[in-house]
Amino acid sequence: MKDQNFKDVNIQLSHGDGGLKSNQLIHNLILEYLGNDLLNRLEDSAVIKAPGSRIAFTTDSFVVNPIFFPGGNIGKLAICGTINDLATSGCVPIGLSFSLILEEGFPVSHLKKILASMRETLLEAKTSIITGDTKVVEKGSADKIFINTSGLGLIKHNSLLSPSEVKTGDKIIINGPIGDHGISILSQRKEFNFQSNIVSDCAPLSSLVSAVMSKTKKIHAFRDATRGGLATVLLEIAQASGHIINIHNQNIPVRDEVRGICDFLGLDPLYIANEGKMVIFVDPMDAQVVLDTIRNHKYGKQAAIIGEVGPSGPGSVILNTEIGTRRMLDMLYGEQLPRIC
Repeated sequence: MKDQNFKDVNIQLSHGDGGLKSNQLIHNLILEYLGNDLLNRLEDSAVIKAPGSRIAFTTDSFVVNPIFFPGGNIGKLAICGTINDLATSGCVPIGLSFSLILEEGFPVSHLKKILASMRETLLEAKTSIITGDTKVVEKGSADKIFINTSGLGLIKHNSLLSPSEVKTGDKIIINGPIGDHGISILSQRKEFNFQSNIVSDCAPLSSLVSAVMSKTKKIHAFRDATRGGLATVLLEIAQASGHIINIHNQNIPVRDEVRGICDFLGLDPLYIANEGKMVIFVDPMDAQVVLDTIRNHKYGKQAAIIGEVGPSGPGSVILNTEIGTRRMLDMLYGEQLPRIC
């Protein structure tokens, strides 16, 4: 591999000055992991063919701390985050851009692991990096590595997927246990000083969404439940659609270890971040076929119907408990755990 010719051990400021070192970083390392016909041209913009079809576009930045965590790293997270944002439109990803901001002194061995993880995730999602940029800043001007990714996707269906399309009676489905990513990150923070076996759910969900879209045309909305967790997503959709949403606590999948850690630390798993969870609003007539389809996918084995959309109203979310009480959920005030993505 060409990266055998990349001898530097740490990232230096000269790797970002546009000169020889930059050229070596790009050609002998980055392109070795992420290169393809479009990216290898190293043009300022990528030109892609887009026959008569709607296009989805999204962008996000990733500053997670720590950059390596059980189940992934900042590179996998950056690809999954943008793939999943695209997936909420039901599109087929065309390609992604990426922008690296590297701190002087960052170990090249770490960058290799991150790039390899990005490549593996791109292959799984059947897409690629088609344009990019790299900057290096002085030591102390950034925290190791930041990544921005943007994505383009073609929408080939005629369905309108939007929170505003959610209707009374829709069933609400989630593809598995909530809170794994946030607790995984938290367990790696020295200030919390505890150990757990929880692994981040970080995963690209484009194939899961495609499988669902192939079974029904009655999906009204997809939503990626990341920062703010399940509760925040549901509140945003309730407000956008002008409905009351009811969810049932006993139906919401949460691992016992996640629930135990949340209880110990005074956190609510409903507000803990996820990086591989999709919330789906579907016509009740097709809810079971969607649930069966998700459970047959590797990222949906523990999928569940967690609630339903009620009548028009103030845009609120009601949590119904096992003992018959009802609690209105509020928007998260502040971040329970910063830099989780």
